[in-house]
Amino acid sequence: MTYEAAADIGIGSKPSIAKTAVLERSAVIDLEAVRHNVRQFAGIASPANVMAVVKADAYGHGAVQVARAALEAGATWLGVAHISEALALRAAGLDAPMLAWLHTRESNFQAAVAAGIDVGVSGWELDAVVAAAREQERPARVHLKIDTGLGRNGCPMADWDQLVGQAMEYQDEGLLRVVGIFSHLAVADEPQRPETDQQLAVFREAIAIAEDAGVDTEVRHIANTPATLSRPDSHFDLVRVGLGIYGLSPFQGATSAELGLRPAMTVRTLVSNCKSVPEGQGVSYGLNYHTAGRTTLGLIPLGYADGVPRVATGGPIRVNGVTYPVVGRIAMDQMVIDFGPLTPEEAADLKGAEAVMFGEGTDDGPTADDWGRAAGTINYEIVTRISPRVPRTYVNESAAGPAAGSESAAGSVRPSEAAAKAASL
Repeated sequence: MTYEAAADIGIGSKPSIAKTAVLERSAVIDLEAVRHNVRQFAGIASPANVMAVVKADAYGHGAVQVARAALEAGATWLGVAHISEALALRAAGLDAPMLAWLHTRESNFQAAVAAGIDVGVSGWELDAVVAAAREQERPARVHLKIDTGLGRNGCPMADWDQLVGQAMEYQDEGLLRVVGIFSHLAVADEPQRPETDQQLAVFREAIAIAEDAGVDTEVRHIANTPATLSRPDSHFDLVRVGLGIYGLSPFQGATSAELGLRPAMTVRTLVSNCKSVPEGQGVSYGLNYHTAGRTTLGLIPLGYADGVPRVATGGPIRVNGVTYPVVGRIAMDQMVIDFGPLTPEEAADLKGAEAVMFGEGTDDGPTADDWGRAAGTINYEIVTRISPRVPRTYVNESAAGPAAGSESAAGSVRPSEAAAKAASL
C-alpha cells in the first residue's frame, strides 16, 4: 500500500519544492473501521446509547476525526478525560453531548459551562462547578460519580447522600442540572470475576438513593468496552466504549476478529537499509544479539521516540508478506530485523519496502496485541503511545456503511454473536 502526502520544503529564498510521495512513516487510520466498530456496539447495546470515548487524542487515532466518524455511525455522546480535550472538540464544531470527568482545581469549569460540556462530579468539584455556573449565568450539566469499588475517582457510598442532597439543592436554585449518574468497572475484562456483580449492586443502590432524593437523570452509565460486550445487565441508558471503537479486544481470550471488530490503526514505515553481515555480528546497543550465521540485517526507522516500547525486542515487523522479529535493543529512532541470508539483488529489492509494525492482522500480520505481548503490556498502551512524530493519515473519511446493528460487508460476526462470544469467556 502507498499513502500520499505533500511536503513543501522551503530552502532559503529559493522557491519551495513540492513533493508527493509515500510517507517515510505513518499511522494510517481507517475511519470506516471506526464506523464499523461503532455500529457493532450500537447493535449490542441497543436500546442503550453509545458514548464514544475519544480521550487521549482518541487513543492516538485523532480525536476530531474519530469523533466525527463515531457520530456518523450512531454514537450519540462523546467522552473525554479532561475539559481541555472537550473544548478542542467543541472548537472543531462538534456539538454532540459531551462528558469530561477528570479534573483538578485548575480545570476550566467556566469554559466547560459556557460550551455546554457535561462535567463529572465526585465531590469537591461541585462547588467549583456551581461557581462557574454563577459566573456564566448558565446552569451547569453534571454527572454524579459514585465509587462502586474501583477506588479511584468517585464519591464513596458513605458520602453519597450528602453529595446528592447538595446537588439537588443547587438544582432547585437553577444552578445546575443533574444529567447523569455514573461509575467505572474494575475487572470487566475478566468476566468471571465476582467484583463486577458487586460493583453493579452498589451502582443500583446509588441510583435508588438518588431517585429517592428526586434526581431524574437522562443517563445512567457504568459499562465500558468489556462490560458492553459481556454484561448486558450493565448497559442501563448509555455505554462508554473506548478501546472497542478502535477495533481492539479487551479480553485475553478473544481476538478482535472473533468479536466482529476491525483494528483501525496501521503503523508502517519503509525499510531504511539492508546489509549483509557475517556470523557473530552484534546488533544494537549492548550487543545482546549476535547473528547465528551470515545474514542480512534490515534497518527499520521507528524507535521509542515514535512510541515503540524499548523493552519489546522480538516484536513483529511485516515486510513483503513475511513477519520478522525485532533483534537487539530498540533504540530511540530505529530497530533492526534479521532477514536471513539473501543475495545482493534480494537485499537491494528490500530497501524501501513497506514495513508494517501492526495493523488489522489479516493474513497473520502483526497486531497491537502482538506488540503488547512483546512489551509485557496491553494493546491500549501500544496504540496510545504512538508519538506525534509519526504522522496520522486517514482513509475512508467519507461515511459509507450499513445501518447500526447490521452485518458489515467487511466481517461476518454479527453483534449478537460477538456478545455471545464475550459472555462465554
